[in-house]
Amino acid sequence: MYIRPRLIPCLSITGMKDLVKTTKFQNPRYLGDPINAVKIFNEKGVDELCVLDITASAEGRGPQMDYIKDIASEAFMPLSYGGGITTLDQIQKIFYMGYEKVVLNTAFYRDPDLITKAADYAGRQSIVVSIDVKTELFGKRGCYICDGKEKTKKDPVFMAKRAEELGAGEILLNSIDQDGMMQGYDLDLVRSVSEAVSIPVIACGGAGDLQDFKKVLTEGKAHAAAAGSLFVYYGEEKAVLINVPEEAELEKCRIYI
Repeated sequence: MYIRPRLIPCLSITGMKDLVKTTKFQNPRYLGDPINAVKIFNEKGVDELCVLDITASAEGRGPQMDYIKDIASEAFMPLSYGGGITTLDQIQKIFYMGYEKVVLNTAFYRDPDLITKAADYAGRQSIVVSIDVKTELFGKRGCYICDGKEKTKKDPVFMAKRAEELGAGEILLNSIDQDGMMQGYDLDLVRSVSEAVSIPVIACGGAGDLQDFKKVLTEGKAHAAAAGSLFVYYGEEKAVLINVPEEAELEKCRIYI
């Protein structure tokens, strides 16, 4: 028996309602209209879509409710949303729009009880905790919030365990160092977190080709793989093009279980 990698494009949006792609969480490159990208992903038949407002928490604002509602109205695949969420009321409104999951990052550190409240409301399968990790001096890894701008002095393995205890149903594990590099996932990081928790870990940050998906699922022991650049760039020059691997290509990356 085998499975193929689960496709989860991550779309980064800003307060200007632009679709962007960063490199190491910096230098956002404008790519176009997020809603147009969603329409293309509809046609391509991706498994899930993750929409992240990467500037909301750093700008001290909440989700752009009207805009993310417009995004949801155009999507025909399971959706998750993260960015600027600080209250249960916001979470309830986002689910009412049609999103299946919410992604909490900064709020996880500042108001951990919100994870439990959200899980009690919607079920833990709908609550994703995002952990953004950067490698520091001497190889030590630390967690960051507010789009990578604020250091927490927390260890990713400890925080992943804490997220599970609070009621999170999934971990979205993002390597800041690998973000946008397209040179492969941080397999050691992913494996250390995946082995520490019993809930699914979605690896993000670094995918350059389909073999990277396979490596992170086998060597990194992730449950799923997400990517940004792989789905919005094409070729060595990184021309902007929304693209999704064909099913036949995915079959070549199947994993036997």
